[in-house]
Amino acid sequence: MSNESGNAGQIVRQGGEVVVIIAMALGLQAVWGRGWMSGHAFCLVVLAVAFAKTTFFFVENLQHILMATRDNMPYHRVLGLMGVNMAQITLSFALDFWCLETAEPASFSSIDAAWSQAEQIFEFFFFSVLNFSFFGFGDVTPQTVPAKLVTMMEVLLAFFTVIFLLSDFVSLKDSLSARKRHED
Repeated sequence: MSNESGNAGQIVRQGGEVVVIIAMALGLQAVWGRGWMSGHAFCLVVLAVAFAKTTFFFVENLQHILMATRDNMPYHRVLGLMGVNMAQITLSFALDFWCLETAEPASFSSIDAAWSQAEQIFEFFFFSVLNFSFFGFGDVTPQTVPAKLVTMMEVLLAFFTVIFLLSDFVSLKDSLSARKRHED
C-alpha cells in the first residue's frame, strides 16, 4: 500500500471513529429520552460504554506507537496521529460527561441546568480537555461516583497516552530498532 493511500485510509478510519463516538452519545441520549431506565441504571450504562471506549483508545494508542516504530514513521507524523486520537478521546469523554449530567443533574459542579445542550457540551469538552492536559482548573468537578469514575478513566488514559507513549516514543523506537537489528 502506498504512503498516500495509507494516509487516506487512516483519515477515513479516524473520521469514521468520530462519527461512531457522536452516534453512540446520541444513541445513549435517545435511550434516556425514551425513559427505559432509571437515572442510576443509565449512568451505569454510560460507565460501561466509557470503559469500553477507554479500552479501545488504550489499545489503539499502543497500536499507533508500535506501527509508527515498525514503519519508522517521522516524529511529526506520530504527533499528528496522536493529536487526532487525543481530540477523539476528549470529544468522547465530553459526550460521556454530558450523558451523565443529563441522567443525573448535578453529577458535575458548576453546570447550570438552564444552559442549552450546546452550552453544556461545550463546558464538558472544556472540562475534558483540561482533564486530558492535566490542567484541571477546578471550574467543573465530578460530584457522583459514576462521574468520578469516568473522569478517572480519562485521566488514566491521558497519563498513559502522554507520559508513556508520546514521551517514550523515541526510546521505544530505539529499543525496538536495536532488537530488530539483533534478530537479523
